[in-house]
Amino acid sequence: MNRCAGILMPVSSLPSRYGIGAFDAAAYAFVDFLEQAGQTYWQILPLSPPNHVKSKDTPYQSFSAFAGNPYFISLDALVEEGVLTREECDAAAFGDSETKIDYDLLYANRLPLLHKAYERSRIYENPAYQTFIRDNAWWLNDYALFMACKAFFGDLEWSAWPEDISRHWDFAVDYYHRTLYYDVEFHKYTQFKFFQQWQALKAYANAKHIGIIGDIAIYVSKDSADVWAHPELFQLDEHNEQTAVAGCPPDAFSADGQIWGTPLYRWDAHRDTGFGWWMARLWMNFQRCDLLRIDHFRGLDEYFSIPAGSQTALNGHWEKGPGMALFHKMWESMGYKPVIVEDLGFMTDSVRQMVRETGFPNMKVLQFGFERDDIGAANDYLPHNIPEHCVVYPGTHDNDPINGWFRDLPEEDRQMIRDYFGCGDTERMHEVFVRAALMTRAETCIISLQDWLGMGHEGRVNEPSHLENNWHWRVAGDLLTGALSETIFEATRRYGRINWDSPEVQRSIRERMEAAGKAQTSD
Repeated sequence: MNRCAGILMPVSSLPSRYGIGAFDAAAYAFVDFLEQAGQTYWQILPLSPPNHVKSKDTPYQSFSAFAGNPYFISLDALVEEGVLTREECDAAAFGDSETKIDYDLLYANRLPLLHKAYERSRIYENPAYQTFIRDNAWWLNDYALFMACKAFFGDLEWSAWPEDISRHWDFAVDYYHRTLYYDVEFHKYTQFKFFQQWQALKAYANAKHIGIIGDIAIYVSKDSADVWAHPELFQLDEHNEQTAVAGCPPDAFSADGQIWGTPLYRWDAHRDTGFGWWMARLWMNFQRCDLLRIDHFRGLDEYFSIPAGSQTALNGHWEKGPGMALFHKMWESMGYKPVIVEDLGFMTDSVRQMVRETGFPNMKVLQFGFERDDIGAANDYLPHNIPEHCVVYPGTHDNDPINGWFRDLPEEDRQMIRDYFGCGDTERMHEVFVRAALMTRAETCIISLQDWLGMGHEGRVNEPSHLENNWHWRVAGDLLTGALSETIFEATRRYGRINWDSPEVQRSIRERMEAAGKAQTSD
């Protein structure tokens, strides 16, 4: 068994002088930090562009299943290219907080800067750009036109556009491509820069033997290029309105269940096309990352269908998904690809069977082991029950950091946890859970940066079933210290999870051994 460890850290949460984490020097410095800390993986969240107006900036309801978030394009790199000036970037308002993203300001001010860069770029003379738009035309043309039309029609959802273009009729697509030509080309340019910069960052990480764990949302937003261009693949009526929406039944996050509002798939239509859209989507994501976490994996076995217009999820019901047919097609199309299964939530025997048949490791979240007093039972999430073939987390981006979560528990639950771990009162419960996760038999252990930092509620990224105040957290740059990387390195080494392939780790070990040898000689 190859034990390893990684850190969960969204790109958006990296330090930056321009309002949101990006593919700039701070991202490269974070890769260096991971290497110095002996980590094997950087787990990110979806890189897709969020719908600011409708979905409150969650990357799980995006304008596209294929496009990248233009907010992540490094403005510093564009200054170095000479298509922006430092003064222009510094003059743009992105907010005064270094620990909170202001999406309203990003929405208002980031794209105008990128537009200036596009206008000055002479991008049409770049052979790499011509290759990019040719090779990606199969998704890029629809996405770029979709974004140009959204701006042209005042950010209305595509179903409210004039009928000819809302129904993606060929003559209308041609007309708007011509009419909005430069706006369409601008969005192609932003995608070129996004992929160019991301691939460079990923190559830098891979050269240090750090793998990227990507993340794919199971659903896409109704207000997306995918649903607009391929409505036949989704559960829409003859007017392109949703007949049912995705969500989940009541659970630990919500007594009324959750309504996500995303359209459900017509799985029969996907089967008829050999799952072509899904194969393209998976292939594209595997170009971006080394491993892929599939969000809400259980929805591929059975999905929760809620009638459109419902106020709660209480009257939803389960429907059969594609099951193993999707993965048989994936293996046939692209061979084995490494996947992490997000199988959290309401579990059934059929979901467990599908996880076993895929052979993919699934997720174990320690917080979920303490939701009720069944310490002596076979609770899958308790440290002593964690198997080898899985990925263990103290908590994920959907959970409060350990310290915040622990402080809000009823006293009897806190005492149950103290009794389980054999610890007394502590304000540093994050250390207990981090150690417990690292100790488990799980092959892979992923710990959020917030839990390494011992943060509380202020470090939460997302609270499921709540639209407001999510996806805003950023880490202050001065917290990513050499002392922290040393702490993480020592804990990772202690529990046998060091990335021995890393040149930096090998150098560090040699230096430690030499220092120890010199100390013994002097004694």
